[in-house]
Amino acid sequence: MTRGIKAVSAPSPVSLITERGRPTRLWTDDGVAIEAAYAPFQPYGPGSGTDPAPGPAIVVAHGFTGALERPAVRRAAAVLGRHAAVVTFSFRGHGRSAGRSTVGDREVLDLAAAVRWARRLGHRRIATVGFSMGGSVVLRHAALYGAAAPEGKTDAGALEAPGALEAKAGAGAREGAHTDAAVAVSAAARWYYRGTAPMRRVHWAITRPAGRLVSRYGLRTRIDSRGWDPEPLSPVAAAPLIAPTPLLIVHGDQDPYFPLDHPRTLVDAADPSSTELWIEPGFGHAENAAGPALLGRIAAWATTHV
Repeated sequence: MTRGIKAVSAPSPVSLITERGRPTRLWTDDGVAIEAAYAPFQPYGPGSGTDPAPGPAIVVAHGFTGALERPAVRRAAAVLGRHAAVVTFSFRGHGRSAGRSTVGDREVLDLAAAVRWARRLGHRRIATVGFSMGGSVVLRHAALYGAAAPEGKTDAGALEAPGALEAKAGAGAREGAHTDAAVAVSAAARWYYRGTAPMRRVHWAITRPAGRLVSRYGLRTRIDSRGWDPEPLSPVAAAPLIAPTPLLIVHGDQDPYFPLDHPRTLVDAADPSSTELWIEPGFGHAENAAGPALLGRIAAWATTHV
């Protein structure tokens, strides 16, 4: 048994809840076990107790090669936790989660499982906050599980766009898995972007056997070698399908991975009545560069808009 993870007997389409404050395993709709953790809201600090009537929760979706135990993710969760309860998890292929990373495709099912778990813990209002790859997943999840998705459908094909997210969950899969507000930080607008040196390195890690080997043993990230077939719904194609769910796009003017045309493209595609854009001066990329002040503002926006 892996240390810190509860044993489970068989996959289930819903989460397995263990005691709060310790890692647990959630089962996705396609049968992948992901590690997750829950921190209840303690408005007056550790040891002060929790709100007897659960308020909003924030579900954090980390970036590529991240995991719930990584220092940057834990630091971000701690700041967000000053405003709401927080669920963190490791995407498939990352950290102690099972499976292999599909780099933004089936990770939507991982996020859906984490949101369902938060609702089973008593939270009726949930915001999803994603960084980099996690930001792209937040966008796709908000579209695929939101009001624009046809009833009983969770696959990108149901939205008249090609995609690999098959409807394995069956009818009613969206129940409890939707978000009430979405925040995408440092997210890409389109697939296959190679316009910066860091993104060319990311593509090498994803597409080359040597790169996947480095990712597996150096970064604890196992990548699916089969690639996408068919291509999943892109973030920019998902953006207009998110409304009326409130959407916040956050991007730094010093992001070394994705230049500013990415957030601007996303905002141009989204519904202006429910979408905001923050261009942050001096901010770099994702959770590694997000400081307490920015994270606090994001948490305040999220808890207000749910």
